[in-house]
Amino acid sequence: MILNWIFSERAWKMKSSAIREILKITERPEIISFAGGLPAPELFPIEEIKEACVKVLEQNGDKALQYSLTMGYPPLRKFLADRLSKDGTKLTEENILITCGSQQGLDLVGKVFIDPGSFVVVEDPTYLGALQAFNAYGPHYTTVDMDQNGIAIDQVGEAIRKSKPRFIYVVPNFQNPSGITMSFERRKLLVELAQEYYVPIIDDNPYGELRYRGEDVPSLKSLGGDLVIQLGTFSKIILPGTRLGWIAASKEVMGVFERMKQGTDLHTSTLAQYVIYEYVKEGNLDRHIEKIKEAYARRMKVMLKALEEYFPEEITWTRPEGGLFLWVELPEGASATELLDKAISEKVAYVPGKFFFAREDKDNTLRLNFCTMSEEMIEEGIKRLARVFKENIRIRQISAGIR
Repeated sequence: MILNWIFSERAWKMKSSAIREILKITERPEIISFAGGLPAPELFPIEEIKEACVKVLEQNGDKALQYSLTMGYPPLRKFLADRLSKDGTKLTEENILITCGSQQGLDLVGKVFIDPGSFVVVEDPTYLGALQAFNAYGPHYTTVDMDQNGIAIDQVGEAIRKSKPRFIYVVPNFQNPSGITMSFERRKLLVELAQEYYVPIIDDNPYGELRYRGEDVPSLKSLGGDLVIQLGTFSKIILPGTRLGWIAASKEVMGVFERMKQGTDLHTSTLAQYVIYEYVKEGNLDRHIEKIKEAYARRMKVMLKALEEYFPEEITWTRPEGGLFLWVELPEGASATELLDKAISEKVAYVPGKFFFAREDKDNTLRLNFCTMSEEMIEEGIKRLARVFKENIRIRQISAGIR
């Protein structure tokens, strides 16, 4: 009988996250998984979080367990405003809305800006979770290519003039999925175009503090001011289980986001906000970030070295300066989706790249996470992947008459 109920068109069109489906497989302990966007759990500051929980419940339990403001816990918002203002961005707590992870921030962006049939400009490839959040509101996408310096600026102006988008969505720092960082020059030009056509930029910045080499680049928010709406999260820099993120935006637009969030969930977990604030106010955050950066830098180096040593020469990949991911491109005609089953049979997993394209799938690409696994598991996993690719790509080329 339930199958005869009339669901919304949105419900029928909504697809499961490809990554979440793959993660069901990678939960098996024997699988070496490069698939998810998961930080390393052995680096979680469990003891410090435990102490923060006890302190909050003992000193502020009555408040931490109560309903709270839609905008979020004021001391946490002030902490974030002060931290984000260090690069020249002028923010107060009134510019910060606490969300249930940055994924809710993406959903709120969709709610606020997208009508069915309206256009959005995105990088090609782009973050799968953003596409999933935006798709619920029925947009059309105008895609812009990327190179080693980020979004192809020469295509952005044409994309704006052609589609009159509601916003431009980018992940400028250590992009998910490619690992590419947008150059300073590209950032300036992107802001200039957004100013010329008065189009907001959505700066999705979950990885900005995870730089392992190279020089920091000024944020789009610091360059574009109120024209830029920045999303952030504690998921990658502390732990994801508390589901705490934020939106940084002008006071004028923040009222719209606040109303949308009220209708969604009233407010983000009060207890989680109190606990994270208790943790960060003691100065733990910078110490913890340095700790995970040191570990992730080693793991990235191990993966890059293993790729050089074991992968066939016809396969290429990006060389990130930070973040969690790198991007692999197989020879034309190879299917990363088909090869995933063979990889899983070798007890190693990745995410096929085709899920990160808003329009045309490019199935000869894949994303690897270099942060979750230990250094030993990274090398072993890359050996296994190399074996799968060498055997199967060569077979496909021979069957196609390619020598």
